[in-house]
Amino acid sequence: MALGVSNGTLSPLTGKPNAVSTQTDKEALKMAPLPFKGTLAESKFQIMRILQSLDRVTVVKEDSDYIHAVFSSKVMRFKDDVEFYFDQASQTVHFRSASRVGYSDWGVNRKRMEEIAARYKEALR
Repeated sequence: MALGVSNGTLSPLTGKPNAVSTQTDKEALKMAPLPFKGTLAESKFQIMRILQSLDRVTVVKEDSDYIHAVFSSKVMRFKDDVEFYFDQASQTVHFRSASRVGYSDWGVNRKRMEEIAARYKEALR
């Protein structure tokens, strides 16, 4: 599956319970997007700051309105793709986090994105 943004939308989820997205119609896999923190640049800075503070993550692509990072699990080295799309029109940060392999991830992607969202919202204060 190709990653990235197409017409303001991140790639659709496969439907397996090993992913979350702010742009899915699958209720069990849906999360709320984040509001911009000031400008697009300030919002991106906060997301990058959070990513750089986490373990086992590599930012593999960064564009003006997009970040793609890869997280590796500690023991088995499974890889999860995490994407952020900074939508200037709606002033929101959309994201998608999905395991590359397997069916279930025991909620790892949701927990990760909940932690990133909480840290981002904390920076808004």
